Amino acid sequence: MKLLTQIGIIFGICWISTCIERVLPFTLPASIIGMLLLLALLLARVIKTEHIREKSDYLLGNLPFFFIPASVSIINYADVLRENLLALVVVCAVSLIATFAATVGAVRLTCRLLERGKRR
Repeated sequence: MKLLTQIGIIFGICWISTCIERVLPFTLPASIIGMLLLLALLLARVIKTEHIREKSDYLLGNLPFFFIPASVSIINYADVLRENLLALVVVCAVSLIATFAATVGAVRLTCRLLERGKRR
């Protein structure tokens, strides 16, 4: 029963985020809405981590299997990839650098905030 409850919570949040996505006047993926909704529920202590830990650990442990269908379907578009290879490499490189810079900034900010908290 515990497992069904955890699945129900996670998929309920996914379903609600899909409903929210449909009524929003702008484009925002349901997965992002779902993560923000889950974060808000966890921060508000409506949901405790114990309520979803077991099932979320299972999903995270099997995450690579979710990428197999997408990876296999890329083969159907090999000609498109070859035509746009340079653009794809540039976009990947720029996004990698931007992600790295954002991560460094977030870690530095977090460290500063933790330092301030320790001083008080």
